[in-house]
Amino acid sequence: MALETFSNPRPERDYDIVIESPEFTSVCPKTGLPDFGTITIRYVPDQLCIELKSLKYYLLDYRNKGIFYEAVVNTILDDLVAACAPRRMEVTGAFTARGGITTNVVARHPA
Repeated sequence: MALETFSNPRPERDYDIVIESPEFTSVCPKTGLPDFGTITIRYVPDQLCIELKSLKYYLLDYRNKGIFYEAVVNTILDDLVAACAPRRMEVTGAFTARGGITTNVVARHPA
């Protein structure tokens, strides 16, 4: 699914946009079991903002994808930066416990 954007209504101002997807799912590439978590996207837009419906369908594409947590978060960041060229962006994956261990992965642009 392609990420869509729209023009930032206030490009002259720095402001934060925070998006949470609390029902994120992907698949563990080692076990084939589902992984669950919350993806949080925080960014300061420049000329473009991410359109939420396209983001929803983009994230749903991970539902059957075998991918490690670290790759998920970094791929989402790369794709969003490519789509909207924000001034700053941070993507956090807060994944639910598996075997008594929780994992949070944070990736930032600019690095």
